[in-house]
Amino acid sequence: MAVQPPLLALQNATLTFGGRPTFQEVSVAVARGERICLVGRNGSGKSTLLKCLSGMIELDRGERFIQPGAHVAYMPQEPKFDPAMTIGEHVALGLPDHEQDGATRYKVEAILDEVGLDPDRKLVDLSGGEGRRVSLARVFVAEPDVVLLDEPTNHLDIPAIEWLEARLADYRGAILMISHDRAFLNRLSRRVLWLDRGKLRSLDQGFLGFDDWAERVLAAEAAEEARLDKKLIAETLWMRQGISARRTRNMGRVRALQDLRSDKAERVGIRQAKMGSAASSETGGQLVVEVKGISKSFTQTLPDGTTTTRVIVQDFSTKIVRGERIGIIGANGAGKSTLLKILTGEIPPDAGKIRFGVNLVPAYFDQHRSRLDEEASVRDNLTEGRGDSVFVRGVPRHVNSYMRDFLFEDRQALTPAKALSGGERNRLLIAKVLAQTSNLMVLDEPTNDLDMDTLELLEEVLADYDGTLFLVSHDRDFLDRLVTSVIAVEGDGEIAEYVGGYTDYLRQRPAKADPVKAAKQAAAAARTTKPKTAKMGFKDQHDLQRLPSVIESLGREKAELQQKLADPKLYARDRRAFDAANTRLNAVDVEIAQAEDRWLELEMKKAELA
Repeated sequence: MAVQPPLLALQNATLTFGGRPTFQEVSVAVARGERICLVGRNGSGKSTLLKCLSGMIELDRGERFIQPGAHVAYMPQEPKFDPAMTIGEHVALGLPDHEQDGATRYKVEAILDEVGLDPDRKLVDLSGGEGRRVSLARVFVAEPDVVLLDEPTNHLDIPAIEWLEARLADYRGAILMISHDRAFLNRLSRRVLWLDRGKLRSLDQGFLGFDDWAERVLAAEAAEEARLDKKLIAETLWMRQGISARRTRNMGRVRALQDLRSDKAERVGIRQAKMGSAASSETGGQLVVEVKGISKSFTQTLPDGTTTTRVIVQDFSTKIVRGERIGIIGANGAGKSTLLKILTGEIPPDAGKIRFGVNLVPAYFDQHRSRLDEEASVRDNLTEGRGDSVFVRGVPRHVNSYMRDFLFEDRQALTPAKALSGGERNRLLIAKVLAQTSNLMVLDEPTNDLDMDTLELLEEVLADYDGTLFLVSHDRDFLDRLVTSVIAVEGDGEIAEYVGGYTDYLRQRPAKADPVKAAKQAAAAARTTKPKTAKMGFKDQHDLQRLPSVIESLGREKAELQQKLADPKLYARDRRAFDAANTRLNAVDVEIAQAEDRWLELEMKKAELA
């Protein structure tokens, strides 16, 4: 099989920051149609490598190659938005210079219609999910040859992630992506690049084979270190033992999780069988929360002064007991946070009954990291400024020892939280939350910006947590590994509970619309603008206007080709020209038929909407 020439490449690339090499003598090539994921621990240089490929950062040594005429689009992990610009203006910057004019506005409007955003809205007060969709729209607007995506699923809800997966699966260009979402990588990747301690290794398989391969690589490296030096470096020892030990421990945890799910299934079955009768009370402090027929809605005032009522919860009942791990899922804006606040007692329901257990001691992780002091150091955030000891569930530990448990180095103890990366700040907040004495842990999107090692560490700690867990997450694999049941907030007040993880939810739930439509519907529900009357989309309107001239132009081309082929001497005089004209004539016939079918379809649609 012939090797395709690269569209984008780095050759013998070296980059140094602050006197320390980020990576050395790294070579990577991206060919047309490739699906590559780039993995590595936080701080290993993944985002920097992506910026070097995009041309944003100059190499200290080595070369960057881009095929002439190739268009490369890059989506940063933390995009910056100019509040003076509209969403449409920002997305239009993703078009090549020669296309940034009014004639190509339909491309901007079409992609924003696809992600459910208003092109005339200003770039202010965007939620994390909206900002991510704006960035993805800017990447896709020009259908580039190569897309470089840095954590594209961060802040996206599950319908939007499924839409993105479907779009990338059908995408003809090359993809190089950084992501912590294992389900996302398992579906899309066909090759893995592993950036580890400045070296780049390559696996010609998808991410599904990464763990076994990484374990073999580290074991071989550790054996070589032992043979040469009789001493293992600490990081290699930790990683090698960590991977093997995690795999051994996880077998027991999987069995324990299955037992918890079986217990939950029995309780749900009993509750459903006794629907309408009083539930039996739990013994001595087993109850966490019980809700019966709760409802909640909000009244919103629209820009034109009219009001509308939005139903968040409608007649929902459940009982949660000690030790259960509840995953809460749903589209952004569907009402997950509202439901969570009701279940934790922050806000009351409008109707129904709610009963809480006794002696609940909650600990909270919020995705905005509001409980983190950005100006304080890592050490002071953990100790709350009280010396060198941190109390971990009431037991004192030296702060440096506790930091190492969460993959921080001793030298980072005095680093201000604001100077940490997004993943490191999340890791610090997780360490702070887990140190608290609690029997109820509430985690709102804890996996954003975390690398694979930290995700596995978090899974270990939460799997060993003997309290009750409320987990809001869009990470499907994370949910599968941890929760005993899933509460799905489907929108319009519809909420249902399913025993098991996310995969079990997919198997049990009623058939739903496709994820693209679901993402659009969720985005529309979250907006407070007045509903618009049905009309044709931007792309449909543009196609309806341009297709008559396209059909006319193709008709002229067909007549010219027929006239050219009517020359009896053409075949003998120029066989190549004859073959080319004949091939083009066949293609023109197909294009005319397709254009006419599309125009007829749009005319019928226009008549239906009239």
